[in-house]
Amino acid sequence: MKLYQSLGPNPRVVLMYLAETGVQVDRQFVDIMAAENRQPDFSAKSPLAHTPLLELDDGSCIAESIAICEYMDETLGGHALLGATAAERARTRMLMRIVDQLVVVPMTAGFRGAEGMPMFESRLLCLPDAAADLKRLAADGLAQVDRLLGEGPWLAGERFSLADILLYSFVEFGAMVGQPPDPALTNLAAWRDRVAARPAAIDSANPQLGIGEPA
Repeated sequence: MKLYQSLGPNPRVVLMYLAETGVQVDRQFVDIMAAENRQPDFSAKSPLAHTPLLELDDGSCIAESIAICEYMDETLGGHALLGATAAERARTRMLMRIVDQLVVVPMTAGFRGAEGMPMFESRLLCLPDAAADLKRLAADGLAQVDRLLGEGPWLAGERFSLADILLYSFVEFGAMVGQPPDPALTNLAAWRDRVAARPAAIDSANPQLGIGEPA
């Protein structure tokens, strides 16, 4: 298998999964700033020319970060971060769906309509007039997640999961693009500190490094 990775929160989800589980795959960096993902050889593999992308040994490909992680967790990771039982896996998927709807979608759309416009306006529908409201939606989503977290330690309670990786990747992304979480969200802040202390959070911070290489 080969993982095509790049800058961005979605590739970080997969890199952090690999760092957490120790799953090993060949990796190739794709320079999205130079539009390498939009070249014919890559876009033929990825339905939307997105990264990350996992190419299987038979040449078939899986796009989208969560789908890639679920595939690896089911085939290589022994349900390490989805859950050991059907009930645990369903809860992880429920939490990922909540994070995706409440935080990921409005945060990325708000970014594309504002700071990310120069990069995205030529190839995606961007909504500059709605950017401020989309950012407000993402901020409200983080407030709802703060309530879900309670005292934690993790989204699924005592079990660190792929839902935590998804949320952390986008909380960190938001902080880099003008959408930091409200400091008043103390549950979220404590959770963020706990995740940041995990070695996988450090190992996944630079997509141009191999897992375990010094940052």
